[in-house]
Amino acid sequence: MTSRGRRGALARDGEQRRDEPRREDQGEQQAPAPQGPVLPPPPPVDYGVFMQGLVQAMQMQAHTQAALQAQLEAQALSAACRQEREMEQYLEEKKASQKRLAAPFQRQERKKATF
Repeated sequence: MTSRGRRGALARDGEQRRDEPRREDQGEQQAPAPQGPVLPPPPPVDYGVFMQGLVQAMQMQAHTQAALQAQLEAQALSAACRQEREMEQYLEEKKASQKRLAAPFQRQERKKATF
């Protein structure tokens, strides 16, 4: 059978217009029907209460982050002070060690015997 398209052109049986999707494709594009019980709609939201809770949560997060940052800085300062003390102790021990080792190897002036 022959039918007319939008522009009045004849289309043969078995032929498909370019701007029409296939019938099989149309079936694949539809979402499957939901199965199971239909849930009731959510209760209405009081946005003032919601925003107040959101502000409180953000303030709590900011305070927590500030406390953790202060703790991290205190730990870093403590580690730096410990390293500085260890370096000072190392340098003192190195200096003392060099003094002990340098003494036996110092050249002693000998009196020249005159003949």
